[in-house]
Amino acid sequence: MKIKDKLRLFTAQKRGLLATNFYNLETLHGVLQAAADLKEPIILQLTQSSIEYMGLETAVSMGRASLNEFGVEGWIHLDHGGSVAMIQSCLDAGFDSVMIDGSELTFEENIRITSEVVKLAESYGVHVEAELGYVAKLGQSYSTDQFTQPKEAQIFVDSTGIDALAVAIGSAHGFYKKEPNLDLELLSRIAAATAATLVLHGGSGLPSEQVRKAISRGICKVNLATEIKNIFMKSLKGTLILNDEIDLRKVFPKATKQITELVKEKLKVVNS
Repeated sequence: MKIKDKLRLFTAQKRGLLATNFYNLETLHGVLQAAADLKEPIILQLTQSSIEYMGLETAVSMGRASLNEFGVEGWIHLDHGGSVAMIQSCLDAGFDSVMIDGSELTFEENIRITSEVVKLAESYGVHVEAELGYVAKLGQSYSTDQFTQPKEAQIFVDSTGIDALAVAIGSAHGFYKKEPNLDLELLSRIAAATAATLVLHGGSGLPSEQVRKAISRGICKVNLATEIKNIFMKSLKGTLILNDEIDLRKVFPKATKQITELVKEKLKVVNS
């Protein structure tokens, strides 16, 4: 099933579809083991920095081969694409979905660049996500006047033809300094204003109950990245400090297992 159809199905069923970033073979396998154990579909996400680190063809090939190896239904998505050139590279590499992030541009410029990407992706049959409003990035703060507004969301979706819209309702990328409080009433109004799939960025550290409520009010795709990096590195550091083992094949699996347990919990949350 194409990602567009799966997201529409899950939205109608008020189910979430987890989208997890991966950074190397270990984080990829940790994620997919969780999806395989629970027999759940998953979206594998790559950012530009991860693509630069692993190489575009290597990262995509590794993702495809691993989905097949683990027997998981899944898709490969470009997370926070920053340019049309980057989008084009990912389309040519066979991505199932791409995101163009024009959230820091003016409303009009965001519409212009997003429309260009939608037109570009159309001939590839690829799903397109965009962001409206502002979901704070690492180290940045947010205010309620940067939240996505229902009328603007309607205009934006109708003007661009996007499939999915990442909304700003109180979440943020990275870890939270205090417990977040999603504006669920605003989310309901956004969902009523547009038929686009709604996406929640900044899933790391969000209380499970808030995620569940967001899904019940229209969110479908839920992004998870920071917690994956954090648990892998913390586990790895903890293992290395206790011994002098130099065989990475013995050290990495413990950290990979921690990712599997984390993602299992997240999958249970989005599907409960």
